[in-house]
Amino acid sequence: MTLLDWQAAWQGALYGPDGFYRAAAGPAGHFTTAAHGPLGELLAGAVARMARENGLTHVVDVGAGRGELLTQVHAAGPALRLTGVDVVARPQSLPPEVEWHVAPGGADLPPALRELDHALVIAHEWLDVVPCPIAEVDGDGDLRLVMVDSTTGVESFGALVDGDELAWSTTHWEPTASGDRVEVGLPRDHAWDDLVSRVDRGVLVAVDYGHRGGDRPMEGTLAAYRRGQLVTPVPDGTCDLTAHVAMDTLDHDELLDQRTALRGLGVDGRQPPLDLASRDPQLYLQTLATSSAAAALTAPGGFGDFLWAIKRVG
Repeated sequence: MTLLDWQAAWQGALYGPDGFYRAAAGPAGHFTTAAHGPLGELLAGAVARMARENGLTHVVDVGAGRGELLTQVHAAGPALRLTGVDVVARPQSLPPEVEWHVAPGGADLPPALRELDHALVIAHEWLDVVPCPIAEVDGDGDLRLVMVDSTTGVESFGALVDGDELAWSTTHWEPTASGDRVEVGLPRDHAWDDLVSRVDRGVLVAVDYGHRGGDRPMEGTLAAYRRGQLVTPVPDGTCDLTAHVAMDTLDHDELLDQRTALRGLGVDGRQPPLDLASRDPQLYLQTLATSSAAAALTAPGGFGDFLWAIKRVG
């Protein structure tokens, strides 16, 4: 039995030499995100519009997967400079104009990614896979790190939480009863601060499933997915591991739900008028497909519950 604290086990499972995100299939082989397919096309249009409205000429996608969103942004805004960041080598399917940086994984960003100017930086479902400590209140009322066997997922208590991690928990996510869990968001806050520091002028947007103070999930949110199915979290490299983000603890100027953010960028789920079907059937079908994708991106209980933390620099 090999016991590690959850942060270390999680890091190895996703970003180690045989980590989940280094596999040839990539994330798209196991689950669909809002950056894929028709939803990705609509999201890319909103990203391109956001860049234009803010006078930005460079779009950077952190946690870009295999470049699915950037490929769509290139089609929506061909004049934009585009850069992708992920742990794998440049995907062969990317348009040649798209730049690519290989990151070490997790919170660590490539050294070359800095001094970004007039940039819109999108961190779409990046912070939820930045590993963080997981802690739980024991029977004596003490907050302890949770240890995990990396091959079975069996958990046990570790050391008492102390120092900066305890201060973060006390300030932002204080548990009250035995069994309450804390996903200590300090590594996510630091990762975001590091990303912000690399922008000279621009706008940064973190998009993730998350929560705010006063609405913390005391049972925790750690989850795992394999081939489209929700499975027991085991940090063995065979499944995605993710936990929602304490979005309000990130340095931000605005914190919006995705419905509000996308509607402000012209995305809504209104159906086309029925008479359009007889006047222009092809246009009706195209508009219907767009409205269906918009409805999915803004739906309560789904992608519409994403939170957008927006930070303006310079």
